[in-house]
Amino acid sequence: MRPARQKTRHRYARLIPGDRVQLDTCKIAPGCYQYTAVDDCTRYRVLAVFRRRTAASTLAFLERLLEEMPFPVQRVQTDRGREFFAESVQQWLMDHCIKFRPIKPASPPLNGKVERSQKTDREEFWATADLNSPDLELRVAEWQHYYNWDRPHGSLNGQTPIEMLHTKSENTPFWDDVEANYDPGRERFQVAHSQTDLALRRHVQAQHQAGTK
Repeated sequence: MRPARQKTRHRYARLIPGDRVQLDTCKIAPGCYQYTAVDDCTRYRVLAVFRRRTAASTLAFLERLLEEMPFPVQRVQTDRGREFFAESVQQWLMDHCIKFRPIKPASPPLNGKVERSQKTDREEFWATADLNSPDLELRVAEWQHYYNWDRPHGSLNGQTPIEMLHTKSENTPFWDDVEANYDPGRERFQVAHSQTDLALRRHVQAQHQAGTK
């Protein structure tokens, strides 16, 4: 009898910086939540710490994301946390020509890059960080800079995220290109409950098909 063949896990990465940015939050301690954004292509990251996971925190983080990512963000990918589904958050993304693409329920591997990076944060940064320090936000910013500019990554063949970005510079679009390719007619407000959202999507598609007949 032949032994069962083991499945090979393939890791896929986008080829263009900013084409897909994975977002997630994690609880570090009571009243301390880390927001994380990881570019699927380069692994370049933006971090921030907030007291709560709310729509207001998400909006503040998105503003920081656009300021600190060194390339345009074309789409964000999140889990189905309610802090990402507020109407104000989705409207902000639409206003900035950024696609919102939440993953399916119970499928954390689809957001694996941001999940793994947050595990690294816990092991290498938060394990020794002083949560009561008045300089905590500064320490987080220093850790972010180290991660992006100095820390080699095995998944990048030993390159740092900024080195990876340099190799992709010719493929990186400008904001004008992103805005020109954004189709607002393909976007809609989504809801966190996946089954309800699926029903709404089918309803919209049915209406669209009926209108084209």
